[in-house]
Amino acid sequence: MSSSKEQRFLKSAMDEYGAKTSTEQVVQWLAWRNREVVVRVSPTRLSQMKDWALEESSGRIRHSSGKFFSIDGIRVDTNWGTRPAWAQPIINQPEIGFLGCITHEFNGVLHFLIQAKVEPGNVNCVQLSPTLQATKSNYTRVHHGKSPKFLEWFTDRSRSRVLLDQLQSEQGARFLHKRNRNIIIEVDAEIPDDLDFVWLTLGQIKRLMTFDNAVNMDLRTVVSGIPFGQEGLGRNPASFAEAMHASATETQNHFLPIDDIISWFTDQKTKFDLQITPCDLWAIEDWELSDECLRHKGDQFFRVIWVDVEISNREVTFWQQPLVEPVREGIIAFVVKRIQGVPHFLVQAKLECGNFDILEFAPTVQCITGSYANSLKVLPYLEYVLTAQADQIRYDTRQSEEGGRFYHEQNRNLVIEADEDFPVACPENYQWMTLNQLLMFARFNNYLNIQARSLLSTLRFV
Repeated sequence: MSSSKEQRFLKSAMDEYGAKTSTEQVVQWLAWRNREVVVRVSPTRLSQMKDWALEESSGRIRHSSGKFFSIDGIRVDTNWGTRPAWAQPIINQPEIGFLGCITHEFNGVLHFLIQAKVEPGNVNCVQLSPTLQATKSNYTRVHHGKSPKFLEWFTDRSRSRVLLDQLQSEQGARFLHKRNRNIIIEVDAEIPDDLDFVWLTLGQIKRLMTFDNAVNMDLRTVVSGIPFGQEGLGRNPASFAEAMHASATETQNHFLPIDDIISWFTDQKTKFDLQITPCDLWAIEDWELSDECLRHKGDQFFRVIWVDVEISNREVTFWQQPLVEPVREGIIAFVVKRIQGVPHFLVQAKLECGNFDILEFAPTVQCITGSYANSLKVLPYLEYVLTAQADQIRYDTRQSEEGGRFYHEQNRNLVIEADEDFPVACPENYQWMTLNQLLMFARFNNYLNIQARSLLSTLRFV
């Protein structure tokens, strides 16, 4: 307990074995929970949804309680990018939920209490999730079901110590101003064993992120904000994992000092406008609302579908809801280059219509709403990412988006290491940053978008 919080997190990140359960056993446990938990998700019609309906007065689809979330129509006007105006559906979920992990030391190493959780939109049903993953409507029991397990550990602060506590955004292209509370607490008391929970080190969690769709988006975002100290390991480490460790803890060899990055980002925000105007769902140009779904007439971007859900181990075992279904898989990638001997990430300042504060830091390439193959000459660095050689690719998996709102949405996640010839000069809305600098911004609200945080969370140090 005498070492710093950052050192304890780093020690946990360096341990890929764990004191309680091996990584191999976790994979088997997930497969077992998939066999044991009954999951049925089937399409229905909007007119057959008991508690959801199109509200004539507001032009939105909402729950009869007025809670959970709604599907709204918006018009967007901006001077960012090549398209100055459009209209679209968007998820409006103004309440702030909990995404929380309980931690405890075993054999001197911090372990995280991880849940095998089913969400209706998950590609593979059961995924590794935070200890607590609940909207405000869920944990206040609007659904009249059970309270989420371990909720009391997060609401009664006398029982724990806070190690991390942040408000972080979610997908700005799909959610309107959506934020969740990302929180990590430490407890000294023993936690009773539960069939749906397991203790893992941070290193084990990161190792499991090398599997497709094993670790859900909510757990990735919670651990993405963890700081690892500022010990500084020197330049030119041998392996890529060692290089990531160096980039996470380096405090001196930055391409730009932090004050210059803040000035650059502030300048970007002042250049661009974003105006959002509500509109009726049935009045959105190029979109068609029917009893079967809400879809783009050109079958682009995404559609909103209505589903019946049955999950045997949830607080409520049967319900109905809308889900957002992607038209095709997207791609999310960071390009990394060693500058002054230290790996730097090529970060873009990206506007999305649902962003809380116009722009957020995003990965080098983020294409999640269309056919990115048709955008090679338009989007910076996309062609470079798609044509990267195998020996440049340091990370390559399919990762799911949040299964409580998105149906079978997975995106290809990549980290690509550029060679010495890759230019340092970049477009004005791009900048080079070390992992240490990115983690510094992750401590604050609305800087790193969910795609950036999710991809950074996968980086391993061993």
